[in-house]
Amino acid sequence: MVGLATAWHLQEHGVDVTVLDREGVAAGASWGNAGWLTPAIATPLPEPAVLRYGVRALVNPGSPVYLPPRADPRLIRFVGGFVRHSTMGRWEKAMRALLPLNDRSLDSFSHLVRHGVDGTVHQADPLVACYTDVRNVKVLLDEFRHIASAGGEVDHELVSGDEARRREPAVSEAVEAAVLIRGQRYLDPVRFVAALADAVRQRGGTVVTGAKVTDLVDRGGAVEVRARRTDASGRGGHTGGHTGQGGDAGQGDAAPYDAVVVATGAWLGDLVAPFGVRHVVQAGRGYSFSVTPERMPAGPLYLPEARVALTPLGDRLRVAGMMEFRRPDEPLDTRRIRAIVDSVRPMLQGIPLDERQDEWVGSRPVTADGLPLVGRTTSERVFVAGGHGMWGITLGPVTGQLLAETIVGGSTPPELAPLDPLRRVDWTPSRLRRRPAPGGGRPVPPAQAS
Repeated sequence: MVGLATAWHLQEHGVDVTVLDREGVAAGASWGNAGWLTPAIATPLPEPAVLRYGVRALVNPGSPVYLPPRADPRLIRFVGGFVRHSTMGRWEKAMRALLPLNDRSLDSFSHLVRHGVDGTVHQADPLVACYTDVRNVKVLLDEFRHIASAGGEVDHELVSGDEARRREPAVSEAVEAAVLIRGQRYLDPVRFVAALADAVRQRGGTVVTGAKVTDLVDRGGAVEVRARRTDASGRGGHTGGHTGQGGDAGQGDAAPYDAVVVATGAWLGDLVAPFGVRHVVQAGRGYSFSVTPERMPAGPLYLPEARVALTPLGDRLRVAGMMEFRRPDEPLDTRRIRAIVDSVRPMLQGIPLDERQDEWVGSRPVTADGLPLVGRTTSERVFVAGGHGMWGITLGPVTGQLLAETIVGGSTPPELAPLDPLRRVDWTPSRLRRRPAPGGGRPVPPAQAS
């Protein structure tokens, strides 16, 4: 979504574009995505609630947030930064940075549709968040209050379990309460992203699939893009914008471009590290499957206690959830699918959870501070668009619009200033940092419990 949206908006400014996609259009994190356009709840992932799970919960494969125990230096570095940013003060700072994008996100989809993207966006009227324990509703309502304190607003209403069942018969008797969240939307992510790719082609752009970008070299007057063909195992994408020069970088040869936007999702970090981007972009893997219910829910359902989203897509209901910090290319872990099924079964009725289709895992690009990386690198010709975590669909079009303005106009819109790819991130929790020795000298190691 992000790369194609940037390409489409560059075309709005008269730029010729070529999109190089690692596998195929919508074959990455978009494929099994829930398809929610929910700016009201698009919040930073690092939050105090994550820390309350505790280490034992995080290493449990059945937990909604799973961190497999392994000696992976990159993952350890990411987790250190993630913990560092999981405080209320840092969450509110990141929330204030996201709000300007959230506020423009739905209009950005309307703009695409009005100007030729043949995609359908549905109203979620309303999105229903269901709880089996009424006491747990406080967690969501507290989050809404924190969003309000950061300057946002969530139109919502607390209702009883009976009212939730009246509105949505798929909700079981176990549900005690629900929160109705208004003003949100949803879509079929595969169809919409495919329609966006078609629109780019119809405007004269080139979309090359099965092209894995392996290296970028700034030659001064152009950026040399090196790519090789991939099989069906590769995922991701990258967008190169050029005005009058460049060849087909998808054929295994290097090709020059006037500017390059790297939007390769969870594979972003290695390509942009030579251009001053020091952030670890960690794969936050989500799982989903589809079922054909006896009666299709009228709209999206949210099960916050299980961290699971349900979306009606045609004649199938997509069930999506989990956040698993693993390498992006690792195979699907069937334990995670079973964990989703076990967690949602008591909350639903008439949903054949044992007749699953399209079991899927996809990698969402997550940053340690919960903010995307959008903007110019140390090279004036290399740009970054990624790290949106769970909100790549919601924030993709507005990201593309603002980044296109940056590339063409040469200045950074204020909405993108906090998302600077070159910004500093604290990687280590303060309690684990080496303290300077009194009066100078060698650092004192952190205090250790005995």
